[in-house]
Amino acid sequence: MTVVEGARTAHRDGVVRWADVGDLVLESGVLLPGVRLAFETWGELNADGSNAVLVEHALTGDSHVTRGTAAEHTPEDVFDPAAADGWWDGLVGPGAAIDTEKYFVVCANILGGCFGSTGPASPARDGAPWGSRFPRITVRDTVAAEARLADVLGVRAWRLVVGGSMGGVRALEWAVTCPERVEACAVIAANARVGAEQLAWGQAQTLAIRQDPCFRGGDYYGGPYPEAGLGLARRIAHITYRSAPELQTRFGRAPQGREDPEYAKEAGRGRYTVESYLDHQASKIVERFDANSYLSVNETLMSHDVARGRGDLRTALARTRCEWLVAAVDSDRLFYPSESAELVAALPGEQELHMITSPSGHDGFLIETPQVGRLLHRTVLRD
Repeated sequence: MTVVEGARTAHRDGVVRWADVGDLVLESGVLLPGVRLAFETWGELNADGSNAVLVEHALTGDSHVTRGTAAEHTPEDVFDPAAADGWWDGLVGPGAAIDTEKYFVVCANILGGCFGSTGPASPARDGAPWGSRFPRITVRDTVAAEARLADVLGVRAWRLVVGGSMGGVRALEWAVTCPERVEACAVIAANARVGAEQLAWGQAQTLAIRQDPCFRGGDYYGGPYPEAGLGLARRIAHITYRSAPELQTRFGRAPQGREDPEYAKEAGRGRYTVESYLDHQASKIVERFDANSYLSVNETLMSHDVARGRGDLRTALARTRCEWLVAAVDSDRLFYPSESAELVAALPGEQELHMITSPSGHDGFLIETPQVGRLLHRTVLRD
C-alpha cells in the first residue's frame, strides 16, 4: 500500500494526495481491485501517534474540509486548491476547535465518490469506466478502506473520529468496527440506523437519476450527461436539509424578480424565489458531482444500520471503548433529534444528548460551527 503524491503537492496541507490501498473484498463478497482513496492532511503526526483526527464528510462532500495553512503564501496569479474555502472552515484549522497546529487532521474522499477516490467513473481493469458495473458499497466498506489509509499514514489509533450527517454515520461505524483504533467519537446530526422515511427520501433521489433518459443504466460516459435527473435528486435532498420555518422566512411566496407565477400569461410560468433557490442548488451539484457517484454514496448511506448482524443496538455498541459526543440539530427534519436520543440511550455508560440550536434544519451542523466547536471542547477534546 502506497501514497501517490500529486505533482508539486507532496505533504502540503490542504492539497489532495492519493493512497493506493490495494484490493478490497466488500461486504457483498465482491472483490474491488486496486482501490485508491483521495485524501488531504493538515499538521504533523507526533512521535507517539496520539494526535490524529479523522474528519468524515457528508453525502456529497470531499476531502477539502479546511484551507491549507500555506495557501496565503501562494502568488495571486496562481490558482492554489489549498486556498479554497473548506466545507468546515471555522471548526477545523489553525487555532480552531480541531486545531491543525495541534492535531494531525485527515479527511478522505469516500469510496464510491468522484473526487479522486475509486468510484463509478474510475477505470475498471478493462480500462473503461466502471459505470453500471460498480459494486454496491456499504458504510462498513468505507471504514475498511479508510483503515487501510490509516495504516499507510502510520496512524495506529485516532484521537478523534468526527463527522456530521453521513460523516457522523461513518464516524459511528468506525467506533464499532475498529474499537481499538478510536479513542473518541463525535456523531453529529446522525443516527444509529437509516429509517423508513430516510429510505423513502433516498429512493426518490435514486429514481430521479435513473429515470433520466440520458442515464443509460449508468453507462453514460462519453455521451449526454444526466443533468436533469441529478439536479432533481439534489432538489429533493436539499428540501430535507433545511427547515420549513427557515424556507418560509427566507422565501415565503415571493416571486423570483419579475417571474411572478401568479400573473404568468404563458404556459411556461415564472418561478417563486424558493424554486430559484432549488434550481441554483441543482446547478451547483451538476457542475461538481458525478451522477453514478451520487447513486453510489446514496446507496451507501441507505445501507446504514450499525447493529446489522451484531444483535440489538445496545449489544452492537457495547464493543466500543471510546469517549462520546452525540449532538443533534434541534430543527433537523432529516436525522431527527429523537433518533440521536435513541443512539445515546443505547451507548455504554452514562451519556448525554447535546443539542445544536439552529433555525436552518439539518445543515445546522455545517452552519453553527461555534456551537459545534464548544461542544467538542467540553466533551471529547478537553486536552
